[in-house]
Amino acid sequence: MLGERDFRWFFIGYATSLVGSSMAPVAVAFAVLDGGGDGADLGRVMAARILPIVLVLLIGGVVADRWGSRRVMLAADVLRCAVQAGFAVLLATGHAPVWVMVALVAVWGLGEGVFLPALGALVPALVRREEHLSDANTLLGLARSVSTVAGPALAGVITAGYGPGVVLLIDAVTYGVGALALARLSATLPGGAGGPDRADAARGGKASMVADLRDGWAEFASRRWLWVTTLQMALFNLLVWAPFLVLGPLLAQRELGGARAWGLVMGVYGVGAVLGGLLMLGCRPGRPLAVATVATFGWALPSAALAAGLPLGWTVAAALVAGAGSAVCGSLYGSTLQSWVPPEALARVTAFGGLGAFVLGPLGLAAAGPLADRVGVSAVLAFGAGWQLVAGAAVLAVRAVRGRRWTEPGDPGAAASGSEEGRPARSAAGAG
Repeated sequence: MLGERDFRWFFIGYATSLVGSSMAPVAVAFAVLDGGGDGADLGRVMAARILPIVLVLLIGGVVADRWGSRRVMLAADVLRCAVQAGFAVLLATGHAPVWVMVALVAVWGLGEGVFLPALGALVPALVRREEHLSDANTLLGLARSVSTVAGPALAGVITAGYGPGVVLLIDAVTYGVGALALARLSATLPGGAGGPDRADAARGGKASMVADLRDGWAEFASRRWLWVTTLQMALFNLLVWAPFLVLGPLLAQRELGGARAWGLVMGVYGVGAVLGGLLMLGCRPGRPLAVATVATFGWALPSAALAAGLPLGWTVAAALVAGAGSAVCGSLYGSTLQSWVPPEALARVTAFGGLGAFVLGPLGLAAAGPLADRVGVSAVLAFGAGWQLVAGAAVLAVRAVRGRRWTEPGDPGAAASGSEEGRPARSAAGAG
């Protein structure tokens, strides 16, 4: 994979920017607190980043399909580079009140909300052979996993020694590297400099954004395997992952040894994701969604271990398995989406999938504490673990999920529940 020029350049830029992005939240948090802000101020600043992502995700998908993923991602990287550099300068000069931080972080979130759906649509264009698509997604997932482990640790050291402004300046530089890498991609890619974008040309540039959204929704809703797995992820974030993130630290404080124990659990989860990514390199199972769904059973284990009051070692082992499962299902879900959705609609479909998967997460974060006060922490976590097992089994029972293959229509094993369900994007659109 890294032998392909375009993918190699993109991987270098993306991996570099990921390290900066994973460092920045630590720096922002300490910038707020060092500036005299309290917990409420920190909450406002953090929310200011998340809310714009949710609000612009669908618009970002439309813009990426209309103008080309590379153009959109390049603009997003330049915007985020400028925001973080400006943030660093304001911190260095002591002119960063909380309202200014909120505004800057909101613009940062806007850039992310536009970047994410474009990323999902660009990756297939960087891969010349479809059988390499899973490896490409696995390598990108590995970069994300490594950055989530290394980035916060680096940020803590640098923030303690030099202040949060230096971390944000480093983040700005990494976005600049990402932009330069995107600029070096071949002009013949969608959104390149060598002519109009393929999707925009196909529509004649005449469709309205509302019509584009409607068409994107039709593409999303016509694929049973896609909306079923998206619903599974939405309920996972609501009922399993959000309670785990909120109540896990509480149980760690009470029973496992405090913050150090919780840090170990989450750190090993990241290690598991790295190991799972390494396991997936060169692995292309015949039924990708079935394997991905089986991998989601692992997410039940950490909640179950905490609910059962198991010792720290068992909880850490559960986190390792869950992390590995997250890498496996992320790589296979992403590759299936990119293989079976037409390139001209891929960014919009990615946006609908991302929005559907994460929209209930904030509700779960807000409800976990009050619900635990009423029924008990262990009961909430145990319900989440049980739900994950039941939901995984229900998804595997869907023929369009368990039978989905990489193969072309007409193969006896291909699962097709409609004309759109049975059409690989690459053969239909002439990509690859």
